[in-house]
Amino acid sequence: MERRKFIRNLGLGGSAFTLAAGSVLPTFAETKGMTEPTFKMDFAPHFGMFRNSAPGGIVDELKFMADQGFRSLEDNGMLRRSVEDQTLIAKTMESLGMRMGVFVIDGGDNWKVSLTSGKQEFMDKFLETCRESVEVAKRVNATWMTVVPGYFERNLPIGVQTGNVIEAYKRAAEIFEPHGLVMVMEPLSDNPDLFLRHADQSYMICKAVDSPACKILYDIYHMQRNEGNLIATMQKTWDEIAYIQIGDNPGRKEPGTGEINYGNVFKFINDKGFKGICGMEHGNAIPGADGEKALIEAYRKVDIM
Repeated sequence: MERRKFIRNLGLGGSAFTLAAGSVLPTFAETKGMTEPTFKMDFAPHFGMFRNSAPGGIVDELKFMADQGFRSLEDNGMLRRSVEDQTLIAKTMESLGMRMGVFVIDGGDNWKVSLTSGKQEFMDKFLETCRESVEVAKRVNATWMTVVPGYFERNLPIGVQTGNVIEAYKRAAEIFEPHGLVMVMEPLSDNPDLFLRHADQSYMICKAVDSPACKILYDIYHMQRNEGNLIATMQKTWDEIAYIQIGDNPGRKEPGTGEINYGNVFKFINDKGFKGICGMEHGNAIPGADGEKALIEAYRKVDIM
């Protein structure tokens, strides 16, 4: 298949991962003499997930992912990578027939820098990062970018905080919508100080922003921790969900390591006609190359039949 043929010369200078002119690196499929079937669902690993099986860096990891049947990649830290590496990743993915999942719009030093406050300095920094993200998204052929509003502002009523977040996302949508880009807001469970924690809360904000550039990132791990009842909750908020992430609970590892019935969850998602990306935002339950093989097998077991 074409995605298993690697480009001869990526034509990039200044990157530690650039191939020598005219060189040809064998794919993992060529090295092992076999390829694996493509996953039916569009699961997206991240860099580092297969570091033992593909120790040669980002190009090797991408080739390994493709040869294992993965069709996409997500990279939360893409915004902070060099232009050379962003370009290399994009060209490599194009040659492998892969598409780009989310990267994070990181508008501050930490989540305490919050859009809930309504402070102009935070709004300005967020919108500046949104404009920067447009250029990165174009460079890496991305459509979706993760946003989180930050922490509660304890001195303001919850309705005022919500209004401040809506206003910030309306302004951001004006930046993204002309380019066909989508920010996906992610309810999180990391700590109780975070403002955005529930699917219905995210749904309400999406309806208020009223733009195709503002949707929900439904992270199954976080939503299981915060509210459970996954399928029913997705059903209620489905028309605003644009991106899905995966992680079992407890532990935030691959499907089958916790309590979530991922076979049923993925069947629901597929039956809804979802053609988007399901990002594998979790760790590996078992260390080393054996753990990476076990992770791939875990996804084989829950891929739709």
